[in-house]
Amino acid sequence: MIRDVPKEERPRERMTQRGASHLSNGELIAILLRTGTSSESVVTLANRVLSQTGGLKGLADMNLSEMVQIRGIGPAKAIQVLAGIELGRRISRAIPDERAAIRSPRDAADYVMDELRYLSQEHFICLFLNTKNRVIDKRCIFVGSLNASVVHPREVFREAIRRSSAGVVCVHNHPSGDPTPSREDIHVTQRLFEAGQIVGVDLLDHIIIGDQRFYSMKEKGILPS
Repeated sequence: MIRDVPKEERPRERMTQRGASHLSNGELIAILLRTGTSSESVVTLANRVLSQTGGLKGLADMNLSEMVQIRGIGPAKAIQVLAGIELGRRISRAIPDERAAIRSPRDAADYVMDELRYLSQEHFICLFLNTKNRVIDKRCIFVGSLNASVVHPREVFREAIRRSSAGVVCVHNHPSGDPTPSREDIHVTQRLFEAGQIVGVDLLDHIIIGDQRFYSMKEKGILPS
């Protein structure tokens, strides 16, 4: 039990002494859970939750009804964990504009990675940039399987023109975690590039987000340099 663990090794004490960055995923979840069960310490319970859900990605995909099916997790504990996950997502989206300069594919991928990598559906998002490559706005254009009929250039560039954008970076996620583009991904990219040339708004890149990986159409030469 947690009372049998030396104080300096308990999650709360370790966080106080060393900071949150030094804690494992299990220890951070243990702090959210607060207490264990009559047969398990909170740290053991937290690590079992991670194991049963397949790690952080699986945990982030859980809903309330699924989480309470885990032995030792009641509604109160489930709500605490889900609230922590949602707060983390919101914080990751609240990056101040003054830091949001997109100068490379890595910058664009990092800007949306935490928001997109755990989603169970494909989300097609556009980053609208000014002449200094700073993000003016971010907009989700479509949710669902990507194909040319649903991600139409007019939807992308209508929003770009409304914002007087100099350029746009398109991003979508692959829930499988593998960012390798499909034939349809490449076809959509080429259509968007051609439309951008006509309306005078550059498609700077189309990035596919996987699980801590990304694929840049620009880097791979699918978009002209």
